[in-house]
Amino acid sequence: MEISLQYIGFAFLVVSLSWFIALLQKFWLRPKRFEHALRAQGLTGTPYKFPFGDVLQFIELRKMAYAKPMPLSHDIIPRVAPYFQQVMNQHGKKAFAWFEQEPTVILNDPESVWHVLTKQQNIFVKPEQDTSEKLLLPGLFAHQGEKWKKHRRIINPAFHLEKLKLMLPAFSTCCEELICKWNKLIDLKEFSELDVLPEFKAFTGDVISRTAFGSSFEEGRRIFELQEELVMLVVEASINSYIPFYKHLPTKKNKRMKDINREVEKILRDMIEQREKAMVNGQATSNDLLGILLETNIRESQEGGIKNAMTTEDVIDECKLFYIAGHETTTASLTWALVLLSMHPEWQERAREEVLNLFGGSKPDYDGLSQLKIVTMIMHEVMRLYPPVNFMERRAAAEVKLGEVTYPSGVHFLLPYIFLHRNPETWGPNANEFNPERFAQGVAKASVHGAFLPFSGGPRVCIGQNFSMLEAKLCLVRILQHFRFELSPAYAHAPYNLVTMQPQYGAQIIIRRC
Repeated sequence: MEISLQYIGFAFLVVSLSWFIALLQKFWLRPKRFEHALRAQGLTGTPYKFPFGDVLQFIELRKMAYAKPMPLSHDIIPRVAPYFQQVMNQHGKKAFAWFEQEPTVILNDPESVWHVLTKQQNIFVKPEQDTSEKLLLPGLFAHQGEKWKKHRRIINPAFHLEKLKLMLPAFSTCCEELICKWNKLIDLKEFSELDVLPEFKAFTGDVISRTAFGSSFEEGRRIFELQEELVMLVVEASINSYIPFYKHLPTKKNKRMKDINREVEKILRDMIEQREKAMVNGQATSNDLLGILLETNIRESQEGGIKNAMTTEDVIDECKLFYIAGHETTTASLTWALVLLSMHPEWQERAREEVLNLFGGSKPDYDGLSQLKIVTMIMHEVMRLYPPVNFMERRAAAEVKLGEVTYPSGVHFLLPYIFLHRNPETWGPNANEFNPERFAQGVAKASVHGAFLPFSGGPRVCIGQNFSMLEAKLCLVRILQHFRFELSPAYAHAPYNLVTMQPQYGAQIIIRRC
């Protein structure tokens, strides 16, 4: 018995020592090796702080920045990226900081960013998502390597030009419902004040519901409502993501996230099974995103075997991503477009003049939308100053040389789109000013590779960028045909980051009929 107790005590000691060594390695020795390797090559940055790096300082600076609105200006970096601005002010354009135990190198030059996005895709990979992020941004956004290539190949046909043209009537239907709703608000008086952020959320949610699921429109709306709730829960959970095991705790919010995911997956699974059954019975394929996706997936399976096709779970994940990526990006772009055109009425009038000259009061068609020059310039400038996504991240899967520095495996790279879009070396001394004229000769003439990335860039450029731009331009055209608008005195300028960059206190606009 005494010997057994001795063995148990010895085993406990060995296990405890192993745990201690593993924790020491993770929380101190490995971060310090990273730091030494980077500083030895001339990089500067914040010193590693046990146990979570700079996370608490990042949260505190963000909390302070979000505490009150800012002046009515486009110099928004101190509000939306205070921590990264501080790091670069102290340590230069290529500096490193710490989020938990791995260093994050900030690459604030277009050449390095373009290299990361377009070269050595097997080295510069997406970081591993945590549990809540997987619920929100699954599918193509998260996949890597061969699985990403397979999914991209199968999904691509849904976003081909001829398919987008077929979706234009669904876009138009949603636009008419929005215009009709706003007209009714004005019927009661000469003008109406409304918060356009929830208006555009509802509009883009309807667009995705119709274009993704067609006749299953009502089920699509339910998914939209659930995904909206999930977004807020995931954002709240991300604040505590640095706490070990927090995401696994049986909290009310963690449980609700899982419940939402189960309900969304059940709705989608039922829709997919109904579509597949209809296709087996010889019914024509719908020209919505789900129909095109299933048709392409079946063809891939028939031509190359089951390994070439996506599973039902894969299709469910891609449908979930349609919702988040499909409506968040366009909602942000349209909201900021109305805010900026309210701040700069001269450009609102120039855009309206172009629209009325091209279409009068008629509904635009695809060819007409393609001829819009001023509206396109405005949308590009809106997304330069207020990009839907401010940052993207990559992780070195192996040791890699970038410029003159060799980075160890495990280093993270922050691609700060919001900074690149305001770089005076690219955009000139008026980089913080709203000036669509800079895009008069197109995007290629306005900037260099890696300097303008509203939809990211390289092989992983947003697959839905043409979908989003077509939707946004059509909606903006219909609004310009019917309404003049200005900022309400209630509007407080406060950009902040959720899944996309949005106005923290809403976007209150006063609309009047033209």
